[in-house]
Amino acid sequence: QVQLVESGGGLVQPGGSLRLSCAASGIVFRMYAMGWYRQAPGKQRELVASITTMGSTNYADSVKGRFTISRDNAKNTVFLQMNSLKPEDTAVYDCNALTGRSGAWSSFGSWGQGTQVTVSS
Repeated sequence: QVQLVESGGGLVQPGGSLRLSCAASGIVFRMYAMGWYRQAPGKQRELVASITTMGSTNYADSVKGRFTISRDNAKNTVFLQMNSLKPEDTAVYDCNALTGRSGAWSSFGSWGQGTQVTVSS
């Protein structure tokens, strides 16, 4: 059973930066693609960034050029560096292991508690 613990969220002003972390257990981490999702109030959860086992990355158009996903297989952790944050980035951010392939990913495990990101002046 995969377990995911997200951290690093908070309140930040527009234009600011945050770095999210997600520690995974219960899986052979290096064998799974990983993704960061977010869910804003009243909206569906969306995949914003993914990283394959080989380190290939993909981003939603809304975050491309501002967010960077990375992974540390030795620490079973995936990161999301978020720069130039906008109010519309406000959401609960979750990570998950992914199955499928690029462009057709599905989340694999149960969701963690997520981490709240609020972008406001």
